[in-house]
Amino acid sequence: MIPRKLSYAIWLFILSGILICGCSDSGSNPNAPSSDNVSSAKTGTPRDNAPQVLIPEASGSTVLGNDFISVDASHAQEGYFMVLYQGSNDKVKLRVLGPDQSEYTYLLSDSKDYETFPFPCGSGNYQIQILENAGGGMYAVAYSTNLDVSIKNEFGPFLYPNQYVNFAQDSLTVQKGSELANGAYSELEVIENIYHFVTEEISYDEEKAQNVSYGYLPIVDETLASKKGICFDYAALMSAMLRTQGIPTKLEIGYSGEAYHAWISTYIKEIGWVDKVIQFDGKSWTLIDPTLAAGNNRESVKQYIGDASNYVVKYSY
Repeated sequence: MIPRKLSYAIWLFILSGILICGCSDSGSNPNAPSSDNVSSAKTGTPRDNAPQVLIPEASGSTVLGNDFISVDASHAQEGYFMVLYQGSNDKVKLRVLGPDQSEYTYLLSDSKDYETFPFPCGSGNYQIQILENAGGGMYAVAYSTNLDVSIKNEFGPFLYPNQYVNFAQDSLTVQKGSELANGAYSELEVIENIYHFVTEEISYDEEKAQNVSYGYLPIVDETLASKKGICFDYAALMSAMLRTQGIPTKLEIGYSGEAYHAWISTYIKEIGWVDKVIQFDGKSWTLIDPTLAAGNNRESVKQYIGDASNYVVKYSY
């Protein structure tokens, strides 16, 4: 995890024009309005802040697997699939190979319930494998299949809950997100309100960062209640709040310098994907890193971030 002493307020969306950082070159809008135009557009009535909680379903219309493994791809067109493992092996992994050859590996829980996973690379052919522990650090393929996926809504994978960004209709995080979005006139205002809350109210947990175990998964309501967490918790909490306000949000994991780190990217209709870190130049915006913003001054963050070369995205969830 990246050192905490890097930034208190990289306010990536300072709407007063003091600083608004850069944007994606993938899906971003080169003709995006300036910060002043976006932030000052408070005409009409505020947007609806009612939670929009999409609920994954293992409805059984398309199920692959064997006697102890079920891969439910009934809603692949929505951008997700679900896995249920009912075998006896105590260490089981899910491996997903995307159409761009990106490889994602997850640990399956022993809850005996379906778990939800995204198709993060868009439409195309995915290979899905279930791997069982074979001892000595080795894993054997217990089941493998290929799926041709055609996603009807490109944002679907980043609106539904999944194993990493996990929430439900009754989650306190969902309620808090709705509260923070109350009175906002735009998606940008919602992001601003939620971002400020997360970076100002959640403290970085140094002890947890030093002792976090392999396979750790964020529990967003616990982070909200304890008001502390690691970068993974920050990113999951903000992602859950934004997704349930209908704002597509990626929880991204990769490298910040030499440190393994988590941050978010989000989609704004007027702008596109906000997922690169460069200084705002009147047209470009930036990646949103809530951990960096939660304890350091703006100039130190700008110095660290530079031209985004410190960030290398490995996975999007």
